[in-house]
Amino acid sequence: MDIVETLPSDRSQPVQPQDRRSLILQKAAELFAIKGVSATTVREIADVAGVLSGTLYHYFGSKDDMVAAIVIRYLEDLNACYGAIAADIDPAEQFVRLVEGSLSIIESHPYAMEIYQNSGKYLHSLASYDKIRQAVGCVQRRWFDLLEAGVAAGVFRSDVPPRVLHRLVRDALWLSVRWFTPTEDYTTRQLAANFVSVFLQGIRRDGAAAGTRVLPVGDAVLLPSVRRPPRRTSPRFRP
Repeated sequence: MDIVETLPSDRSQPVQPQDRRSLILQKAAELFAIKGVSATTVREIADVAGVLSGTLYHYFGSKDDMVAAIVIRYLEDLNACYGAIAADIDPAEQFVRLVEGSLSIIESHPYAMEIYQNSGKYLHSLASYDKIRQAVGCVQRRWFDLLEAGVAAGVFRSDVPPRVLHRLVRDALWLSVRWFTPTEDYTTRQLAANFVSVFLQGIRRDGAAAGTRVLPVGDAVLLPSVRRPPRRTSPRFRP
């Protein structure tokens, strides 16, 4: 018989085990993103989730298991999103859909994305790291396949190596979680449209032919960065 739990704040509202597990992961992800994985204790997670530490271990064997579950779920959702996008359509249209899909998944896993970005060394130490690495490889391959196919088809410019294009696009997408919060005035869909407008015009072969030029390093214009609270500086871990 399934066990039914209740939230401490309202004993009249039953909580199914799967809901409780999701709540624990949600609270853990928030703490991991804000404090860092190493600085967060199981006791703190139990407190914010409204359960006893012993109860938490009914759902997860360790803190490592929670970290792995959060990151793997994010990567699985990202790959499932990519898998739903046909690989044989026009490269430019694929680019649009991959960007829209990526931002949508990032919006639904904001804390997971912060953990993924900031806890590379910790993720490497997990027993389930191979599963994470394989999921990351699938993400990378989809972007490489798209960019290489676009260059081969004459849709994307060939003067910038696909691996460089991928890293430019990747960092702009994944790091958006650090400064972008969707609002009614500026939604994730609008960000995706603006992202596509800027990047797709920049990497298209016809865009380059229309007057786009690659600036030497010495000609680059550096804009002042926006002042933000200091962040953790642990190694990055990105697809």
